Amino acid sequence: MTDQPHPETGPSPVPAPDAASAPTLFTWEFATDPYPAYAWLREHAPVHRTRLPSGVEAWLVTRYADAKQALADQRLSKNPAHHDEPAHAKGKTGIPGERKAELMTHLLNIDPPDHTRLRRLVSKAFTPRRVAEFAPRVQQLTDRLIDRFAAEGSADLIHEFAFPLPIYAICDLLGVPREDQDDFRDWAGMMIRHGGGPRGGVARSVKKMRGYLAELIHKKREALPAEPAPGEDLISGLIRASDHGEHLTENEAAAMAFILLFAGFETTVNLIGNGTYALLTHPGQRERLQRSLAAGERDLLETGVEELLRYDGPVELATWRFATEPLSIGGQRIAPGDPVLVVLAAADRDPQRFADPDVLDLARRDNQHLGYGHGIHYCLGAPLARLEGQTALATLLTRLPDLRLASDPADLRWRGGLIMRGLRTLPVEFTPVPVGTGAQ
Repeated sequence: MTDQPHPETGPSPVPAPDAASAPTLFTWEFATDPYPAYAWLREHAPVHRTRLPSGVEAWLVTRYADAKQALADQRLSKNPAHHDEPAHAKGKTGIPGERKAELMTHLLNIDPPDHTRLRRLVSKAFTPRRVAEFAPRVQQLTDRLIDRFAAEGSADLIHEFAFPLPIYAICDLLGVPREDQDDFRDWAGMMIRHGGGPRGGVARSVKKMRGYLAELIHKKREALPAEPAPGEDLISGLIRASDHGEHLTENEAAAMAFILLFAGFETTVNLIGNGTYALLTHPGQRERLQRSLAAGERDLLETGVEELLRYDGPVELATWRFATEPLSIGGQRIAPGDPVLVVLAAADRDPQRFADPDVLDLARRDNQHLGYGHGIHYCLGAPLARLEGQTALATLLTRLPDLRLASDPADLRWRGGLIMRGLRTLPVEFTPVPVGTGAQ
């Protein structure tokens, strides 16, 4: 870990940490349990300049109050053009392959007023009502996937459940034909392998997905009826959405569909995987939730999913931000062009904000976690992710009541990557049960 602080200005400067006692970041050991290292940073170097595995130097923001400030600070731009180094052009920041695939115009990479316009247009299509109406389909997909392994007595819950569920769900929501959805599953699988697949595989998958979406959007625009039909898919809704007569261009619609898929599926994979793992390693909390579900209650399920998002959420670091002018975060001077990464996982374990932050408490009420961000870039797909997470966990615990780990927790491996946090595999065992009647 390389420390290269700027001269400090501003209130309450933090004493320089002892380099000898500083934790080593971004190793495989760190990925397994990053929380002790984040606790050290919160205490000794809450706004910390470090060299990332890619070679890019960035500031890590680890305290809750500083993180919340940074997430809402419009002097921190989402546009990589503000980076003072050409790292983005070299694929070291952002989503691999997005520049070559002409996918830059999406909500994760732009600022107001363009962000305001696009988010307003997308919000007209991606409404809470549309998500609520999608709940029966999410339940059908959940049951169908569990049906495939329920009689076996064992499964890898990542590959057989947590991964396919959000992929098929978002494909259905977007309006991707069923016969093409397995292609999407293959492309998505390559995208979340990060460094584990063939060289250039992520960028190729992004390009294929972008090309497919552009063609699909063009076909849907050509065939769009004058009035929306009941249950109209999200891509048609994106095409139809307008604001004072202004519509999304086909490129904008393709970029938005892509980012809804990219940002939506991996976060939900990790929410289901991390959440199930947390419940299986906290049997008292898991049994408490099962009793609540058996009684037909949903309150503990809803607060429980929020606690799982706080305790070991799917997004470890918020996506890239770049200072557009000199500013101070937590008493630390940030220079124009500097990258800033808000460490959501550290902020959500800050004892200055959460009582007993390292304790999993499914009934926690005062839980304004940052798992889905804060400010104008708050995750647009959060309602869908919550729906999928609640449905997946409730159905698993109800249909497979004696679900248990089939591996020593020390043997589990976490995927490498800077932004997301998720398990590679989650082997489980359970008493085999007769296959249900989940929808096909």
